[in-house]
Amino acid sequence: MSDQAASLRRKLQISKNPREAKTLSFISGKGGVGKSNIALNFSLELIKNDQKVLLFDLDVGMGNIDILLGLNSDKTIIDMFNEQLSIHDIIETGPRNLAYIAGGSGLSEFFNLNADKKDYFIRQYMELVQMYDYIIFDMGAGATKDSIFFILASDECIVITTPEPTSITDAYGMIKHVAANQPDMPIFAIMNRCGTQKEGEKSLERFKTVIAQFLHIEIQMMGILPEDKMVTNAVRKQIPFILLNERSAAGKAVQQLTENYLSKSREMNNIGNASFIQKLKQFITKEV
Repeated sequence: MSDQAASLRRKLQISKNPREAKTLSFISGKGGVGKSNIALNFSLELIKNDQKVLLFDLDVGMGNIDILLGLNSDKTIIDMFNEQLSIHDIIETGPRNLAYIAGGSGLSEFFNLNADKKDYFIRQYMELVQMYDYIIFDMGAGATKDSIFFILASDECIVITTPEPTSITDAYGMIKHVAANQPDMPIFAIMNRCGTQKEGEKSLERFKTVIAQFLHIEIQMMGILPEDKMVTNAVRKQIPFILLNERSAAGKAVQQLTENYLSKSREMNNIGNASFIQKLKQFITKEV
């Protein structure tokens, strides 16, 4: 009875909110650039801006959203398939009522689903799209043959890089791959771990210029995050840094990033574009 009541409440909520959630993919060319940490703190700041957010951990091998939160997840996305659960059964709740889905150690299986399981995932996902304003995928570094579908089907991508040459090169390669398969994909860029504000702004501007010159696309400069020891301290304490000290350099930067994103995203407004589900169905039936 309680399951039926919960299902009825969800249907009533959906009927009152006909909008579909915007799907964002956080991506990077290489690991270790702070992508998951930024995705988490950005999600929390969106919630502070009156947005309802679901954070979906799809970082194969490095899934650590629950670790960053200091929480233990009872269920993961793999349990949904193995135990034939509703997707609502695997959604956990974090600070600020953040909804999140943990990846789990068997996450690689998720990107090798057979046709029946892919259909099952799509049916379950459709239950979520009118319950949230944003569904955010924390993707693994780089792009595999299967994970690229989720990136390409997203409404927008946010690429994380640092000023290091290897990080810049790998981020460039990631954007090149996305743009080759989805030329109209809106892409935002964040430069993390910048020594100074000026250095970060210069690095991000150069990155944007190179992308425009060689790939002939315009990326949106979302902003920079400074090198901040408080972030390392927050990770150690398993507390999101925006909650540990929102007045820190990193905390203020995430607040500014979120304001920049919301402003630019509203200007770009992708009304009329195919939904995430429609695009995902198209991509999984062809090779990329």
